Amino acid sequence: MATRKRRSHRDHARKLQRPSVSDEVIEADLMALLTPALDAQQSYYRQLGLRNRVLTLPLMMAAVFTLLWRQVPSVQELTRLLAREDLLWCKATKVSQPALSQRFLEFPATLFERVFFDLLPHLRQRWTERHQRPLPESITYAREHFEHLWIADGSTLEALFRKLGSLQALEQGPLAGKLLTVIDLVTRLPLHIWFCDHPKASDTRFEPQLLKVITARTLLILDRGFYHFQFLAEVIAAQADFITRLKAKAHYEIQQVFTETETCRDYLIRLGTKRKKTPQLTVRLIQVRFGRTWYHYLTSVTDPQQLPPFVVADLYRRRWRIEEAFSTVKRLLGLSYLWTGSLNGIQLQIWATWLFYAVLVDLADAVADEVGVPFQQVSLEMLYRGLYHFTVAHHKGRAYHPVKYFAAPENQDLGVIKRVRKPPDRLDLSPFPQQL
Repeated sequence: MATRKRRSHRDHARKLQRPSVSDEVIEADLMALLTPALDAQQSYYRQLGLRNRVLTLPLMMAAVFTLLWRQVPSVQELTRLLAREDLLWCKATKVSQPALSQRFLEFPATLFERVFFDLLPHLRQRWTERHQRPLPESITYAREHFEHLWIADGSTLEALFRKLGSLQALEQGPLAGKLLTVIDLVTRLPLHIWFCDHPKASDTRFEPQLLKVITARTLLILDRGFYHFQFLAEVIAAQADFITRLKAKAHYEIQQVFTETETCRDYLIRLGTKRKKTPQLTVRLIQVRFGRTWYHYLTSVTDPQQLPPFVVADLYRRRWRIEEAFSTVKRLLGLSYLWTGSLNGIQLQIWATWLFYAVLVDLADAVADEVGVPFQQVSLEMLYRGLYHFTVAHHKGRAYHPVKYFAAPENQDLGVIKRVRKPPDRLDLSPFPQQL
């Protein structure tokens, strides 16, 4: 009897590609973005008692960003690059591979975290200076009533490699931990990231951190992992609001009917039962039919004129943007291929990858603004892969800036700008939709 072949984990497969070629235009843009945030951390670097050794903060940041944007397959290959090439703002430096590997284990991940948060305001400012790419109707409508539109969700990191001596005795490598990320639905930039080394932790474990950062007039879009009445009540108490999905067999009482048609139902309800430790919530239940399927949404915004029912449905459907962000950082930018098994090394990779993701989002938004299309019409994956084609064209004197290159009509075959197969239907913005 033939033995069953064990399935391989493609995210754990050894990467065989060689590093991509460097390009001075891309490096100049990265340097202009990162250098101010990097310089701001020099005093904190000294406060940590880190002496001025060869592998300093600027060199480590340059090395990690080179790993990401040039798709360097290993630390060994990175060591070779570092000995022969100038990486971003750092001159070529010869170091041993064990020294570089050890630095990845020990270098404080908080430094990358601080660079991330120093860079965010600059990226938001760049977003406000662009006006040619249109925003979706639901987002434009919601921005009139809310200062922030946030999506929050958790994701479990992949299993660690069992190449480490401490893990080889295990039958299967343990999962690396759990992430909770908050994405700005308007700018698509990551805003807050929390890490927990317990991979089976539920999303509710991050509720205290989330409550600390929300402010008044914030609209949270949540999946049912946050379906916790006490937490939802605290969101309302913070003068913020939420949109989520109704759980099956939920107990509620209808208090007022706003709309009731064959495709839309909008009710004011009293959600929950009278229990000592579980509060009851006065919220809106919105039921919208797409095709033959009814979808059920809950929102704490009780006034339909502030958030019409179809706007609520469209905003919740855009919650999928955070799933796309997780897919991008894991599969495309390599967060599923963890460099190390140390807790500090994992967090260093997390912050570095999300930092690079924010830079990639900024580039995608610039391309969308140049072409005059919505952000969601730009493919982050094809944009990332298209950097190779820009580098080749630039070295041949046929291109001078990536934004102009990807926006050019002759380069639309790269797939950076997605083709629109069917124009989107006009969104019904009426607070009380009529029977069609």
